[in-house]
Amino acid sequence: MQEIQVTYKGQVLKVSKGTTYYEIAKMLGLEDTLAAQVGNEVFSLDTKIMESCEITFLDVTSLTGYKIYQGALKFLFYVAVVELYKDAEVQFLHSVPKGILSEIRTSHNLTSDDVSKIKGYMASLVEKKERFYRYHLDNQDAFHYFMNRHEEEKAYNIQNVSKEVVTMYRLRNHLNYFYTMMPYDTKVINRFELIFLGRNRIVLVCPNVTSGNRVPEYVHYENIVANFMSTKKWLRKMQVPYLSQMNYLVSTSKIQDFIHSNEILYEEDLISACDKVISMRDVRLVLIAGPSSSGKTTTMKRMSAILRSRGYDPIGLSTDDFFVDRKDTPKNDKGEYDYECLQAIDLELFNKTLQNLLAGQVVDVPEYDFVNGKKIFKGRKVELKDNSILLIEGLHCLNDDLIPYIDSKYKFKIYLSPFIPLNIDRHNYISTLDLRLIRRIVRDNRTRGKKVDQTIAEWQIVRSGEEKYIFPYVYQADMIINTALAYEIGVLKVYADPLLFSVGVDSIYYSESRRLIDYLQVFFTIPSEFVPKDSVLREFIG
Repeated sequence: MQEIQVTYKGQVLKVSKGTTYYEIAKMLGLEDTLAAQVGNEVFSLDTKIMESCEITFLDVTSLTGYKIYQGALKFLFYVAVVELYKDAEVQFLHSVPKGILSEIRTSHNLTSDDVSKIKGYMASLVEKKERFYRYHLDNQDAFHYFMNRHEEEKAYNIQNVSKEVVTMYRLRNHLNYFYTMMPYDTKVINRFELIFLGRNRIVLVCPNVTSGNRVPEYVHYENIVANFMSTKKWLRKMQVPYLSQMNYLVSTSKIQDFIHSNEILYEEDLISACDKVISMRDVRLVLIAGPSSSGKTTTMKRMSAILRSRGYDPIGLSTDDFFVDRKDTPKNDKGEYDYECLQAIDLELFNKTLQNLLAGQVVDVPEYDFVNGKKIFKGRKVELKDNSILLIEGLHCLNDDLIPYIDSKYKFKIYLSPFIPLNIDRHNYISTLDLRLIRRIVRDNRTRGKKVDQTIAEWQIVRSGEEKYIFPYVYQADMIINTALAYEIGVLKVYADPLLFSVGVDSIYYSESRRLIDYLQVFFTIPSEFVPKDSVLREFIG
């Protein structure tokens, strides 16, 4: 048998040609390995090595490894539920902060004891080291498989993809797909928690990129779940619960009516927010917070227009315009500028500006020059009138430390997040993180000329900042607004695809860009001309 050389962190192993990555990981004692990376390509562990190479093994602390862990955990949960409850149908509804929201449809009303039973069954499958077997099915065979199982939305998604071969995985006797490769066996999916919410809803929690190998503590935000379920109910009324129905609207030239209805839904949320602000007569400051690419700028502009139509004088400010000069920006543990922390804002100038405004003075408002990293005063003068309402948008607007001296009764806090209630199918949802990353890729390229590599490189820093500076304060929000549009990925795909394809195999972000390309394949494209000029989507596509 021909020998080849495999190098891992400087250690050279001589192995037989055809040895799998799994066998190499086992030789090295790497227990938490989910996939292998050679160069910038990612391979499942059952892949045979045919030539000498240098290997990196991925665990849950990498972005790709995290996606694999999530997909495998969903598959493990699904198998446990359907084997315990024969009439059960599992739905993975959406991502929630630090978890995955699932719903089990069954004649049985689940209790805490049932959840413990499911968790125990999952643990037993982990202990048994059940294999994830990979299969390559002909497109038509996969289509008929799901049609026979009455999972029509999955069948139509497969039919709508141009690939002749569909990659699927089997765990025990269950064949499925979760838009990611799977680990070698269940042994590595040994850290998770199940949180029972009642009403047959369970949140799956697992380690992530920022938590390392630790299962993070789950914090439940009922207002986020309620908002998401409300929008999902609207989609059911519109008879568009799954992507296949959305694609049907595109293919039959009926998508414009749906777009119009979707935009009205977003507008109604903004009107509701404005009406609440008006009804609370003490409120002088509307604070709009949200993670990157959540649509803060557009939301502030649209709310300003609504308030103006009600006879008020809205004044908009962005905390980004009050950044300290770049040379004074605090740095993180890696010595990189930390634009996400509260101290990246010139708090003294920001608070002095607000104090002077509230005291009836005319103030000079700066504009931040992101190219040169400096505040510029261009002569924008602002003065509060009797009917004025300040609208302030920024990352830290839920944090009282931003404006510590103003009593909470004068503030109305809004949290924005784009969580699309449209599911790809019953087991695959549209990730809020993926949506925001795609939005950011498109916008960064259009407004700042950034390449995809740069945006993805910054993404984890941005995400880490959100974990520290936004999510701990979500519970303080007076209102949550969903800024996602159910149709928007079909539009974003037109812009994102060529950018993602531009990432070469020599880039360390090649595998992530390919994952997003594969993810977008199943979405039919929607012309940007159908998007209204004042849509929140215009913030990203222009």
